[in-house]
Amino acid sequence: MKIYTLHKKQKLPISVDKAWEFLSSPKNLKTITPDYMGFNILSGVEKPMFPGQIIQYIVTPVLGIKTKWVTEITHVKDKEYFVDEQRFGPYALWHHKHFIKAIKGGIEMEDIIDYKIPMGFLGQMIHPILVKPKLEEIFNYRTKKLEELFGKYD
Repeated sequence: MKIYTLHKKQKLPISVDKAWEFLSSPKNLKTITPDYMGFNILSGVEKPMFPGQIIQYIVTPVLGIKTKWVTEITHVKDKEYFVDEQRFGPYALWHHKHFIKAIKGGIEMEDIIDYKIPMGFLGQMIHPILVKPKLEEIFNYRTKKLEELFGKYD
């Protein structure tokens, strides 16, 4: 069983409060997701983030195939971190940790995603060709979009 990790860090020239307000709201995921993914929230964003919150989405990650994705917010420490885990969706495992910390002149946000591809050996073969590049593309888009919204950290 191969588990992969994607690790991203980004600095932004905003306060922890502003970062937390934006990043901890599932309603903002559509803003920082490429349009071609057809990201649509179905339910679960009526209340502020809390442990046990179930959020349902429709995404179109590849080849125009619509996929339902259900995540649970499993851990929340106000203005420091939260964790979402896939309960149903395209991955055999998806565990995404989001950290925010104050630094001089802004914040540093860190994403650590541990994930497993379904389909065993076949999944491992398509990972470097399709899955890893697609995840990198999505998180690179997110980096650029956050800089557009909040400015570039110097």
